Amino acid sequence: MLQTTVDRIEELIPAERIWVITNDRYVDLVNEQLPDVPTDNIVGEAVAKNTAPCVALAATLIQERDEEATMAVLPADHLIKDTPTFLSILQTAEAKARAGNNLVTIGIQPDRPETGYGYIEFEKDSAGIYDGREVKKVRQFREKPNAGAAQAFLDSGNFLWNSGMFIWSASTILEQFRKYQPEIYEPLEQLQESLTEGVSKEAIDAFYHACPSISIDYGIMEPSQDVFVVSGSFGWNDVGSWKAVYELRPKDEDGNVIQSDTTQLIKSSKNLVHSNSNKMIALIGVDNLAVVETNDAILVCNLDEAQGVKQVVNELRKSEDGDKYL
Repeated sequence: MLQTTVDRIEELIPAERIWVITNDRYVDLVNEQLPDVPTDNIVGEAVAKNTAPCVALAATLIQERDEEATMAVLPADHLIKDTPTFLSILQTAEAKARAGNNLVTIGIQPDRPETGYGYIEFEKDSAGIYDGREVKKVRQFREKPNAGAAQAFLDSGNFLWNSGMFIWSASTILEQFRKYQPEIYEPLEQLQESLTEGVSKEAIDAFYHACPSISIDYGIMEPSQDVFVVSGSFGWNDVGSWKAVYELRPKDEDGNVIQSDTTQLIKSSKNLVHSNSNKMIALIGVDNLAVVETNDAILVCNLDEAQGVKQVVNELRKSEDGDKYL
């Protein structure tokens, strides 16, 4: 999916202008998977601090190369089936970003009352036409709703799924960090000073250790008054949960997704079973479950609650020996 993300945008953004921010442990692997991306453009995080520090770092590194650069923030785990439509939407977002000090996001037209995604509420009045597509002003971001609220969002007609994709000029987003996230901007200034002598791993590590852990949505997008959205429908899926995996995989006659050579299901339907071991996994009289086995952990959950894996991960990170399961 990482390779696909890079290939998808090559028409607009060549490999030499791609930056990848990843975990330290994956830097060598990303280099192997993306041989056309310059090695210096693949940057490792010494510690996970959510998405705001990551975006701030990327904007700083990009601005160092090009003071007038416009950047797109694209997660590497998204499925996008209609690339031409997606690229057209990216061009509209870029045009809006260049038209002022604007923060632009891409919203997905919802086709169901989904509780696993955050939502974007937008103003119904148009904020202009750019490259042939309409842009709307964002009224507010909404957290993942319960089923009733998700249905109300769908019925209202002015809510989109939050894709987590953003477009803005590097200078604009850095100014937003100065205004709304001084705890990130101050160590960022120290990093900027060090870049005159080249990119230093030690300086990047120091920046991450000095930053608070906060998302770009909560830290910048929610308080900012200059946020706009381009809506689209291009076969998008945020493959960030086992439910998403279930929805994308072929199913048997009972609606089960089986990714295991040793599984028996009796009177069970609409389940996902994923295992690479040779252990027998048997399900009897159960529906709508995810059963996932790895070398050192087993997950069993209701598919509708699959987003709860993030809570488990957060709890494991708090424990002394939890890292060995992550």
